[in-house]
Amino acid sequence: MNTDENREFDPEAPEEREIGREMVDQSTGLGSVMAHFYRGEMDRVTTWRQRLDETTKWTVTVIAALLAYGFSTSGTPAVLLAGIIVTSVFLAIEARRYQDYDLYRARIRILQENLFSNALDPSQGVEHHDWRRKLTDDLRDPALKTPYPEAVARRLRRVYLPLLFILLAAWFFRIIAFAKNGTWVENAAIGIVPGTIILGLVAVFYLGLLWIAFRPRPRHAKEDFDRQHVEQEKWNDSE
Repeated sequence: MNTDENREFDPEAPEEREIGREMVDQSTGLGSVMAHFYRGEMDRVTTWRQRLDETTKWTVTVIAALLAYGFSTSGTPAVLLAGIIVTSVFLAIEARRYQDYDLYRARIRILQENLFSNALDPSQGVEHHDWRRKLTDDLRDPALKTPYPEAVARRLRRVYLPLLFILLAAWFFRIIAFAKNGTWVENAAIGIVPGTIILGLVAVFYLGLLWIAFRPRPRHAKEDFDRQHVEQEKWNDSE
C-alpha cells in the first residue's frame, strides 16, 4: 500500500493548512471543490440575509400601521403598547434567523481568512492553524455559533432598539397630549389595570432591553466588520 495513504492526516501541518498556496501554484481538484463549496455557502448567507431583511420590513410596516391607527380618532394608547409587543415578537423571530445566518457566515469567514487570503498572499500564512479541522467538524456536526441572547442583543442595537423607542415616545405623547380626563398617568391605564402599574411594567421592560443590548459579553458572531478600525492606507497608492 502507498506510504502516503498510510500517513495520518494532520490539518495543522504547514503543507495541509496552507492549501491556498497549492491553489495558486497548480490546478487541483481540491481547489475546484472549495470554489463550488464557497459559492454554495455564499448563496446560503445571501438567502438568510434576505430573510433578516424581510422580517425588518414587516416590522416597520406593522409599526407604521399601528402608529397611524393609534393617533386616529378611534385609536387608544393601548394600540401603541400592542405595537411594542408585536415588535418584540418580530425581534425574537429575527434573532433566531440571525443565528442561522451567522452559522453560514462563519464558514465563509474561515475560508476567506485562511484559504483565499492565503492564496492571494501565501507569505502571510493562515489565521488559524487548525482551520481545516474546525471546518470539518462543523460540516460533520453543524452547530450555532452565536448564543441566542447575543443574537437578540445584536439585532436590538442594529435595528429594533430605535424602533421600540419610537413606539415608546409615541405612547408617551399619546397619553400626555391626548389626555381628556384626569392626568396622563390615569390615561395610561388599560381596563382595570391602573396607569401606575402600566408605567412600571413599561419601565421594567425597557430597562431590560437596555441591559440585554449593552451588557458586556464575549463576542461569538462573525457577521460584522470591526467598525472601530478604519483602514488608513488607500487602495490606490498613487492617490
